[in-house]
Amino acid sequence: MAVLKIARMGHPALMGIAEPVSDPRDPEIRRLVADMVDTMRDAPGIGLAAPQVHVPLRLVIYMVPEGRTDDGEGHPLTALINPEITVQDDALEEGVEGCLSLPGMAGRVARPRHIRINALDLDGNALEYEAEGYHARVVQHECDHLDGILYPMRMTDLASFGYVEEMTKAPE
Repeated sequence: MAVLKIARMGHPALMGIAEPVSDPRDPEIRRLVADMVDTMRDAPGIGLAAPQVHVPLRLVIYMVPEGRTDDGEGHPLTALINPEITVQDDALEEGVEGCLSLPGMAGRVARPRHIRINALDLDGNALEYEAEGYHARVVQHECDHLDGILYPMRMTDLASFGYVEEMTKAPE
């Protein structure tokens, strides 16, 4: 497997609408997912979309670490092919987000707290499940990349956007 180069904010690879994956069972898709997993772990991160590694396909991978979900159990490494999100509740929840395409940066983003995900897995089987809280945030963040959206575009108050190093310093 290989660690791929991650596009950073401003690169054209992050600005377009990704194309659907025509055959999830294609060995090239499996290879891409394996390389994306290596890349995400190397970065390190918890999610990665194909456009972030210069591949304009509707494919994301993610995992939610234990202790980050409402039930504390996390969510295992998952590949979503041609994902579609349906908001289940209009209630928004603010949370801090970072992104491998904006290294060292973070900002507060309001997102729907409860979503339904429809996608395909690597065998072409339908996946359908719901996610809430942090899990929902991670999926929405990664799927935004498929439509050329980076989290700062979702921010309503840029006063909460900055370098992680500066935002976590103790006041002088």
